[in-house]
Amino acid sequence: MLLAACEAPVIYQNADDRAAIDRAVSTEKPGGYFIGYRFYKSDYHMWGWVKKPGQPWKDSRLVMFNEQKALAPDRARNSIGSDNNTLYRLDGYFSGQNVYEPASDATYPEFVLTKATMMSTNPPLIFPDNRWTNPAVRLIGPPQY
Repeated sequence: MLLAACEAPVIYQNADDRAAIDRAVSTEKPGGYFIGYRFYKSDYHMWGWVKKPGQPWKDSRLVMFNEQKALAPDRARNSIGSDNNTLYRLDGYFSGQNVYEPASDATYPEFVLTKATMMSTNPPLIFPDNRWTNPAVRLIGPPQY
C-alpha cells in the first residue's frame, strides 16, 4: 500500500496531446533534416525516435546514433540521459546499417549525427501514457500517434 502511494500518477495521452502533435507536425517545414525525440532508458543504449519533418510519430524509427561526426547533446555535456523527452532538429543521415543493442537483443537503424539543435524540452506526449517516458520503465514500443 505504501509503495503504491509513492508512485507517480499515470497520465494518459489525450485529445489535447494529439491536437498539439498535429499542430507541431503541421508546422514542420520540409527539408533535408530530421526530427528526433530523445527517449532515454537506463537499461538500453538506443538514442530515441527519429522521423522526417511532416511525418507522424507513429512512422518514426528508434535509432542508434553514430557519433563520429558529432556527439549526442547529453554526451557532449557529459550528462547521459539528462535530455530525456527533449525534441531536437537533427542533421545527419541514415547509414543503411543496423546496430545491435544487447540489452534489448535487437538491431536498430544507425543514424549518423552531424548536428542536433534543441526544439523543445516539453513536447506533447507521443506515447500512450507517461510511464513510457520514465527511464526506469522498460517500455520501448513505438509512439502511437
